[in-house]
Amino acid sequence: MLKSKTFVKKTRSGGIMKIVREHYLRDDIWCGSEVCTECKQEETVLQKDTYIESNLCSFPHYLLPDTNIVLSQIDILEDPLIKNVIILQTVLQEVRHRSAPIYKRLKDILHDKEKHFYTFTNEHHRETYIEREQGESANDRNDRAIRISTKWYSDHLNNTPTDKRLKVVLLTNDRGNKEKAEESGLLTYRCEEYVKSLIANPELVDRLALTNDDKNEITSSKVLFPEHLPLSRIQSGIKSGTFQQGTFRASRDNYLEATVFVHGEGDDSTEVLIQGLQNLNRAVHQDLVAVEILPLNQWVAPSSVVLQDEGPKEDDVTEEEEEAELKSGPSGAASRKPTGRVVGIIKRNWRPFCGMLFLSQIKEATRHLFTPADRRIPRIRIETRQAATLAGQRIMVAVDGWPKHSRYPNGHFVRSLGSAGDKETETEVLLLEHDVPHQDFSQAVLSFLPKMPWNITEEDMAVREDLRNLTVCSVDPPGCTDIDDALHCRDLPNGNQEVGVHIADVSHFIRPGNAMDLEAANRGTTVYLTGRRIDMVPELLSSNLCSLRSSVERLAFSCIWEINDKAEIVKTRFTKSVINSKASLTYAEAQMRIDDANMNDDTTKSLRGLNRLAKILKKRRIEKGALTLSSPEVRFHIDSETHDPIDLQTKELKETNSMVEEFMLLANISVAQKIYDEFSECALLRKHPAPPPSNYDILNKAAKSKDMVIHTDSAKALADSLDAAQVDGFPYFNTLLRILATRCMMQAVYFCSGMDSDFHHYGLASPIYTHFTSPIRRYSDIIVHRLLAVAIGADSTYPDLMDKHKQSALCNNLNYRHKMAQYAQRASVAYHTQLFFKSRGILNEEGFILFVRKNAIIVLIPKFGLEGTVFFENKDKPSPKLIFNEEAPSLTVEGHSFNMFDKVKVTISLDASNVQHQKIRMSLVEPVISGVSVAPSEPEPEVKRAKLDR
Repeated sequence: MLKSKTFVKKTRSGGIMKIVREHYLRDDIWCGSEVCTECKQEETVLQKDTYIESNLCSFPHYLLPDTNIVLSQIDILEDPLIKNVIILQTVLQEVRHRSAPIYKRLKDILHDKEKHFYTFTNEHHRETYIEREQGESANDRNDRAIRISTKWYSDHLNNTPTDKRLKVVLLTNDRGNKEKAEESGLLTYRCEEYVKSLIANPELVDRLALTNDDKNEITSSKVLFPEHLPLSRIQSGIKSGTFQQGTFRASRDNYLEATVFVHGEGDDSTEVLIQGLQNLNRAVHQDLVAVEILPLNQWVAPSSVVLQDEGPKEDDVTEEEEEAELKSGPSGAASRKPTGRVVGIIKRNWRPFCGMLFLSQIKEATRHLFTPADRRIPRIRIETRQAATLAGQRIMVAVDGWPKHSRYPNGHFVRSLGSAGDKETETEVLLLEHDVPHQDFSQAVLSFLPKMPWNITEEDMAVREDLRNLTVCSVDPPGCTDIDDALHCRDLPNGNQEVGVHIADVSHFIRPGNAMDLEAANRGTTVYLTGRRIDMVPELLSSNLCSLRSSVERLAFSCIWEINDKAEIVKTRFTKSVINSKASLTYAEAQMRIDDANMNDDTTKSLRGLNRLAKILKKRRIEKGALTLSSPEVRFHIDSETHDPIDLQTKELKETNSMVEEFMLLANISVAQKIYDEFSECALLRKHPAPPPSNYDILNKAAKSKDMVIHTDSAKALADSLDAAQVDGFPYFNTLLRILATRCMMQAVYFCSGMDSDFHHYGLASPIYTHFTSPIRRYSDIIVHRLLAVAIGADSTYPDLMDKHKQSALCNNLNYRHKMAQYAQRASVAYHTQLFFKSRGILNEEGFILFVRKNAIIVLIPKFGLEGTVFFENKDKPSPKLIFNEEAPSLTVEGHSFNMFDKVKVTISLDASNVQHQKIRMSLVEPVISGVSVAPSEPEPEVKRAKLDR
């Protein structure tokens, strides 16, 4: 049966266009139930035996939720107890329009065969499709469609001779919808009353999201926050310039402070400072908010106080009491920043948060505060009857709302992750908090892997250059199994040298648009945690078929140069190839070969040639203004049985590290130029923006404290200034300055050439750059491989590759994933550092002051590459006299002045008093200040130390 839908649409030019769409109605859409004998279905989803113990429904039944139940109670629907659920097409379409994350979660449930969720296409069924009536809203029409489909199912299953007891239960929290459904004789319950009736799993009640009625019950009557403005007022305010729209970013160090990043034209963005509970007005980290800029006389400077929300505040605690610590001294007019207040929320960016329960002191209480692991997220009030069980566990909680009467947002329990402190649990928390996709690869993804045993075919050889005879070798960190790159160097008859960079040909195995490609694009990067790797592509590719291991034939994408004696490029060519690596070396092994005069085999000669050219290339790069920055990287020695860290050292870089880096940079630059020459609108490139002058304030202050001047007007000026910055008798000063300079830098980002005009890479002093050399662990490189393959005629193109808008959207995801991977890696290092100090007791170490705050100094311990805070205010002791000079910056404690880069001696220990936020605690030993410094700790017994240092 054919129906037609007619609607009008406004065109870009302002005209009106009438659109007629054909809508087919069918008789052959089946119900999906095992009990049905009428439908001629080959496969069924809904089970015959659907009995679930319930005080309300003592009979077998299917559930049919409306749209709002799916949107608000997805955690309930995901629970293993809830099975045999009918999801209507109407509901699926509405959910898709209203929430992409929930739509994805619903699709995952529908694909899970264990759950028995069935999609019924009611909009195309002759008996369940309905037209929208005159004067009826789209929402009311959809509610009616849901009721009609529920009625159809009830009648349809009632006609089944096998089981007349099987019923369909409509779940809705909409009062009007429920009343109309009951008038039609339908079995209807609110989600809460149905879940509370389940006998089998009383804990499921904790996963209920609060409805508006429940939210009002929990809060006090006193209004604590200003009302949020409606969206219509916000939009007109933004249009008129009264309000600004931006991303809310809460402070990690001060819970009463945040910054709103207001995006302007192009790369311009303004920062608006928000201080105090009233002005923060219930915004949560990463929300999209509307802010009103306060009058100039109300502008303030960012607080230099480190302030954390240490305990639960009752709703009647006054704002003045809570914020007294924030207003700690006047600030100079020069340091004041545009200050504002949040007037409304444009888009919430809530996700399920990991953390721990802070149990209420009231006996038999069911309402407790949840403390998120991320300090930027406020505490969340939840209702649970299993608090005693959840105490000491890491759990996930979702936010349901934040009423203006409540000091904290309200939420509900989602699931438990395991015991706090357990290594598996802590790693899971770390991955979830940094949004790192880490689930096992699905069967759909794995189905695109090549069948084993895999071999290079004659067809492959016919379209590739055979380079198996070359002396190719790889140089990587110890234990590396995902070898992306290999190198060769040989003399040419004309006196020049041929150098080749050979990169794993991952794009041969991952074809555009298939499930494996989509998964890799979503993951964006491999994430390296301490002792664990989360692959971007399945292990068969990452550690085997794509990995350029020695003594096996592998497919590669080669960049080959002819280079003269002065390391100048004479000729460049790119080719798909087949190689056979002659050696897989570590940086140390390669260095030993280069240094050992007795070794003169082909691989060693190749390494020496590469090393000689790399030194010339690096020297020339630095002369052009490339920066040599520094960040202390650490290496853990892990116990093979317990997997705990037994030693911690800063990584030592060898000449061979630099050798490999130089040729990777050269390959990336060569490929960037080639793909941009061929595809000026859609080349995927990488840029590093120059930092704004204000970023260098702290670096300039640090240099000034040592009577030096750092020139920052160009990368070359900065590089030269850093080279010249030396202090007699203080060799580590230059490293400290470079560490500080690194903190001043902007983040390097991927972008599409057709969407930007500034290509420059500031840190490398290169006019153009991309990533080509690590396709096993970076998806950007796979795209670059595809572009290069099309450019040299080695592969065919596809529409998305040439679409600059899609390329730009992909770059946004890659930048996000790359940033989150970096944060996850740092968090993993921090966690393992804590484990290391847990077993070491208290250590005495020398360090240097990196930053000076109003009430603390931040100290770097070079031996461990570790940063920690020495606080000078302690709740248990009277505070010492502190004088903070913001200009210097310096902090005077009881008459002793602390400046940046001063040498200090501290004790280091693990403070495990807060199980969730364990932290490295540092206390001052030297200089000795009465009442402030502590005595050095005694060394540990030798027996214990010997075991740890093995």
